[in-house]
Amino acid sequence: MEQPAPAAAPVVPARLACAYTSCYCEENVWKLCEYIQNQNQHPLEEFYAVFISNDRRMVPLWKQQAGCGDQPVIWDYHVILLHVSSGDQNFIYDLDTVLPFPCPFDTFVEETFKSDNNLNPEFRRKVRVVRGDAYLKTFASDRSHMKDASGNWLKPPPLYPCIETADSKMNLDDFISMNPDVGWGFVLSLPEFVQRFGNQS
Repeated sequence: MEQPAPAAAPVVPARLACAYTSCYCEENVWKLCEYIQNQNQHPLEEFYAVFISNDRRMVPLWKQQAGCGDQPVIWDYHVILLHVSSGDQNFIYDLDTVLPFPCPFDTFVEETFKSDNNLNPEFRRKVRVVRGDAYLKTFASDRSHMKDASGNWLKPPPLYPCIETADSKMNLDDFISMNPDVGWGFVLSLPEFVQRFGNQS
């Protein structure tokens, strides 16, 4: 009888051990990329920050912790981590989902996105896919989008300093934008994203 192959080392810590701040998904994913780079167990080129939004910044997502029962949450944008593995299944890491962490790509897509066919066109999702190493080098946020007109926090920020680069202190909008002529990575419709990274068998 064959012995089962030893399990691969976990790519990131268990969900509860990850750096996490509610409503700062872009930074949570940045921190996952940073962890993967520092551990140096997996090439960061296998990982992608995936920004989910659309031109109206109104995207319904199901199976989110912020949701209520079977109702979707309407986010202006959301960010997840995609691992394109050498096996026959890719994986999604989403610290805001009630689904497993990580979750097989096809399961995540089916449960979280449902189908664009059942949505009004204005709610159809697009994604911006940015390779993990590029995301670490280029992303910057001064968290100003999380303050009200009086400068008060809408949600408490992470305790670590703001993420910035030599070139920028704030370029979050370029990542949320679904204009392919702006920002980093590449923009796909949801069906294109599923076709490209889903199980082809």
